[in-house]
Order: sequence, then structure tokens, then C-alpha cells
Amino acid sequence: MTAPLTPPHQPPSDDPWQATPSGSHAAPGGQEPLHGTDLVADVRRAAVVTGLLTVAGVALGLLWLWLAPRVPLVSDDTAVFLKNSESEEAIGADGTFVLLALAFGLVSAAAVFLFRRSGGIALVVSLALGGLLGSLLAWGIGTWFGPTSDVVAHAKEVGKGVTFDAPLELHAVGAGMLAWPVAAMAVHLGLTALFGPRDPEPEWEDGYGTDWPAAGPASGPAPGSAGGQWPDGGTTEGPKQS
Repeated sequence: MTAPLTPPHQPPSDDPWQATPSGSHAAPGGQEPLHGTDLVADVRRAAVVTGLLTVAGVALGLLWLWLAPRVPLVSDDTAVFLKNSESEEAIGADGTFVLLALAFGLVSAAAVFLFRRSGGIALVVSLALGGLLGSLLAWGIGTWFGPTSDVVAHAKEVGKGVTFDAPLELHAVGAGMLAWPVAAMAVHLGLTALFGPRDPEPEWEDGYGTDWPAAGPASGPAPGSAGGQWPDGGTTEGPKQS
């Protein structure tokens, strides 16, 4: 009788470089491969979010126009002066825009998270881009529908000594444009980290893919005892009685 050429329990190969079967492509991390339809759906959702946030910039611009403090000016037929030289209305206009933009960023991030809890790079990019475009649109609406920027003509129109409003301006342009997108990305990432779906825990197995036998005493007599059998096939007998 000859020994079998292959062991009866051969462990499976754990070679990570082993070629995958023909026609299949394994995704990293054991996840399903990303199909083209999923990518198109993500891009479509991101485009919708960007468009909605851009349109929401109209509301931000109207709120800024309504809530921002006015800077009073007065003319004496030769020049235009601030009615109150120690007034802080100009700084208040910038602060109002930034606070409103932060609030819009928080609300938009929460709405996008409820719309798509799994998140994704496309949604984060759409939040940033939509917030930036919405801020630009709000800035334009506030300055366009606010008091005229032609201060000299406005002063001549109202007359000498009559108080009128200065044009609505945004001096801290960088802070105003970045407040919405930065707040939206930060809040969305925080919500995803706290309440987003979790990946399933991996199931640990032994290296050979089989369960180990339960620990216990070995069956059969031990080698060297009475009636025992050595691994080379020989037998031993117990100590002879004299």
C-alpha cells in the first residue's frame, strides 16, 4: 500500500497574490465592486444637492438684506460723511452675513445627512461647492437690491443734511464666502461619524479555515506504556514480571 500523494486535510492557500477567477474583480476590503450605475447615481445626487444649495443662496441674500444694520450717511453739498463716526454698523453687516451663512451650513448639512445617511465624497464636495455658490449669490443679491452704490448721486438726490443709507457691502469677503461651506462640511462629517452606518465586524477564523478540536486527553495508550504503539509501527510490551 502506498501513501497518498496529497494530504487529506490540506489547508487553503492564503497567498494574497493568487489570481482571481476569470471574469471577476475583487474589491478591496472584501466589499462589493462599485458599478457604473452607483457612480452615476452618486454624481446625480451631488448635482441635485449643489443646485438646491445654490438656490438657497437667494434666501440668505434676502435675509442679509433684511437683518444687516444700515450705515447712515449725510451730505453737506461738498462731501459725504458718516453721520456717526463711531458707528459699528459696517462691522455688523459682515457679522450678520457670517452668522447667517453658518446657520445655513448647519441646516444644509443636517438635511443632506437625513437625505443620504451613508454619506460619500460626492456629497461632501457638493456641500462645499453648493455652499460657496450660494454665498456668492447671496452676496450679489444683497448688494444689488440694497441701497445704491452711487453715493454721490444719492446724496444729491436726497439733498443737504438728509440722512441716507450707505450701500450694503461685505468687507470680510473671505470669511463670508467660506463660512457656509466649511460649516456644512464639518457638521456633515461629524453627523456621519456619530450616527452614520457602521461596517459589520469581521468574523475571525483560524488560518486553515477549520475549527480547532476541543482540548482533551488524547485517545489511546501513550507511547512506551503497556500495549502502546510507537509512531514507527513497532509495539512495546509492559515490564516483564520476574
